[in-house]
Amino acid sequence: MILLAVLFLCFISSYSASVKGHTTGLSLNNDRLYKLTYSTEVFLDRGKGKQQDSVGYRISSNVDVILLWRNPDGDDDQLIQITMKDVNVENANEQRGEKNIFKGKNPPKIIRKENLEALQRPVLLHLVHGKIKEFYSYPNEPVAIENLKRGLASLFQMQLSSGTTNEVDISGDCKVTYQAHQDKVTKIKTLDSCKIERSGFTTSNQILGVTSKASSVTTYKIEDSFVIAVFAEETHAFRMNFLQTIAGNIVSKQKLELKTTEAGPSLTPGKQVAAIIKAVDSEYRALPIVGQDFQSECKGCPSLAEHWQSTRKHLQPDNLSKAEAVRSFLAFIQRLRTAKREEILQILKAESKEVLPQLVDAVTSAQTSDSLDAILDFLDFKSDSSIILQERFLYACGFASHPDEELLRALISKFKGSFGSNDIRETVMIIIGALVRKLCQNEGCKLKAVVEAKKLILGGLERAEKKEDTMMYLLALKNALLPEGIPLLLKYAEAGEGPVSHLATTALQRYDVRFITDEVKKTLSRIYHQNRKVHEKTVRTTAATVILNNNPSYMEVKNILLSIGELPKEMNKYMLAVVQDILRFEMPASKMVRRVLKEMVTHNYDRFSKSGSSSAYTGYIERAPHSTSTYSLDILYSGSGILRRSNLNIFQYIGKAHLHSSQVVIEAQGLEALIAATPDEGEENLDSYAGMSAILFDVQLRPVTFFNGYSDLMSKMLSASSDPVSVVKGLILLVDHSQELQLQSGLKANMDVQGGLAIDISGAMEFSLWYRESKTRVKNRVALAIIGSITVDSSFVKAGLEISAETEAGLEFISTVQFSQYPFLVCMQMDKDGAPFRQFETKYERLSTGRAYVSRRRKESRIAGSELPLHQENSDMCNVVFAPEPESNSGGWF
Repeated sequence: MILLAVLFLCFISSYSASVKGHTTGLSLNNDRLYKLTYSTEVFLDRGKGKQQDSVGYRISSNVDVILLWRNPDGDDDQLIQITMKDVNVENANEQRGEKNIFKGKNPPKIIRKENLEALQRPVLLHLVHGKIKEFYSYPNEPVAIENLKRGLASLFQMQLSSGTTNEVDISGDCKVTYQAHQDKVTKIKTLDSCKIERSGFTTSNQILGVTSKASSVTTYKIEDSFVIAVFAEETHAFRMNFLQTIAGNIVSKQKLELKTTEAGPSLTPGKQVAAIIKAVDSEYRALPIVGQDFQSECKGCPSLAEHWQSTRKHLQPDNLSKAEAVRSFLAFIQRLRTAKREEILQILKAESKEVLPQLVDAVTSAQTSDSLDAILDFLDFKSDSSIILQERFLYACGFASHPDEELLRALISKFKGSFGSNDIRETVMIIIGALVRKLCQNEGCKLKAVVEAKKLILGGLERAEKKEDTMMYLLALKNALLPEGIPLLLKYAEAGEGPVSHLATTALQRYDVRFITDEVKKTLSRIYHQNRKVHEKTVRTTAATVILNNNPSYMEVKNILLSIGELPKEMNKYMLAVVQDILRFEMPASKMVRRVLKEMVTHNYDRFSKSGSSSAYTGYIERAPHSTSTYSLDILYSGSGILRRSNLNIFQYIGKAHLHSSQVVIEAQGLEALIAATPDEGEENLDSYAGMSAILFDVQLRPVTFFNGYSDLMSKMLSASSDPVSVVKGLILLVDHSQELQLQSGLKANMDVQGGLAIDISGAMEFSLWYRESKTRVKNRVALAIIGSITVDSSFVKAGLEISAETEAGLEFISTVQFSQYPFLVCMQMDKDGAPFRQFETKYERLSTGRAYVSRRRKESRIAGSELPLHQENSDMCNVVFAPEPESNSGGWF
């Protein structure tokens, strides 16, 4: 009998909820003081589960709980008081030893006296049917301290029956599932469902994105039909998709255990809970149980101007090939995101012209309202004296990781104004197209600015009278990839002039397979087979490639194969190389091509023995279990041996997701007069032209012209140097993921991954009439840095883990053609430079007083350079032997 009486007086009653009239959740007994112990601890590591490699801390206390009031009309309506006492903070890693930052520090020194007093002031919890109806505390307490009390109070919310419901606690309004057993009740909270206001954003492209997972399990331990303990564990993990060494893990635990019960105060009589609360202390206020956001003070942090002064030396033009420049760029972006418009504008106006382009990159990449206002105030689009800065701003907008409607609206407004440079006007429209696509990918297609931009692009393309305007809107549509724009693209592809037709066809090439319908392929087939009009080789070959890459039918493949042998000689060789590349690389169309080749009429020596120098080749840069990186190079020559088009592409794949990392296309036409050669069919009246076009990270850039017209060509040949022409140069924020997390314990956590690169893509095209030789050169140079970090902050102690990787790398393609005889002598070289690969890990624990523990590790390796294989014939003029395709290695991810 004595044992039964003691159990009856225990902390939490858990009679079966199926018995009508009894409690359905936790319930306290009258006139008792419940003494418990409580602790919450947090660990940060790289997800390897080794506690000795983690950082973190533990907050512990005694807890007193009493029942103040119970509704006389029902047992399931009660008001309880929760008081934390004897609070202590210590290291969660017991192996820290002498490096323990808490050693010799008492709680008032660690937490600060005013915070400790607030933490130990009691809170009131109104529970109805085991669920929190109201949380009462004192107003104007520090938010971080209040959150710790919310975290403890949230453990008192539960139900004794199995089922799924929605609960509101410190994590927000969340879906929870209860599993009731004889000796325990398990609560599983679906953290992804929690509705809570927190800042955060991510990169829309899966390749550049971050995968995060979260779980929360709370177990209520039952002994002899009574709940005697609560154990909660919450985990958050992240991993970068294409570089999985950038990863982190947060484990947060809570433990609440009943130690003893004593005689306590009597219940306060009354029927209204409001009157009871007022009687206890009139200063109590009902506050949200949902965790509130807070920002820790940054004591001694440098101002924006001071931070810039320490950063700018790394962003000098001569330093941009170093990874340190990218690290400084990323750090400065983080600082810019907390800066005001006036601060940003001040440093923009004071900077010199050498570093100003890099500063513009950073300010634009910050993607805040203040940074956008500052840069728009600074740049004058009516002037032609700052074209480089305007262009850097626009490209940074195009590469924006999480653009918003405000940015698109600003560019639309600028486009409607006047410009000092027509090139900048074109670039604005091209970037508007890129922003439309990104916003649509984030379910923003119905935003007013997006709808307006769509009308601007499609309406402009329909009404364009000048060739330059038509090209501009086509480039914008090539970025936007609007499904409703496909009929317009087909119209210009089939009926347009050479460059217009070619651009429209390449735009179709970027659409997803589901948009390349049978009707689209019928039009492309007419273009390839010239059923209605004569087309240039570049247009015809692009049309054929689109068909072959998008589930071609038996007859579509057969007709393309039957055409080989009837085409101009270099186009014959090019199409043959495309088909062979499909078979060799096992592309999706390879099964259909093999099926068609079973027919003798399509697969015979006459058709497959065509000579020429044009080629197409696809290979691997890297093959790893979780990702693949490929390169492809196709080169089409005219019958006279002069380059018509070279196309170098690099793609990154993870599962079914892909990223068009880069494309550099060099095109030339109308150069036969230089060597007294006969132009190919349909190309007799083409103006002399050479230029370069690039796609970078799925964004089409404005094409660059080497020369346009015979007189321009001759003047540049007489005065030309071999210096390459830059297609794009600058600093790009490539990866941008930020999550602010409210842990159930009351602590605040952050997960951030930023990646950037300094990039320089340049190209050159050279002719030698004396040696009857042409050479094209495409050079890619990048410095890349990626930084992932997780932090957990209580306002008085902070723990963090930072993982980063960096490299400097290069890829160069050189094609040399001697056209003094036929077949032409061709040498193609594609070299991947050797590159360092450095990895860093920094762990720390830091008190608000400044005392800290920091651990750093570094690992460096060397990625060997290689000459990537290319398909070529008649290459005796090359004095190189191509290495075999490289095996998978740790450096291929760049």
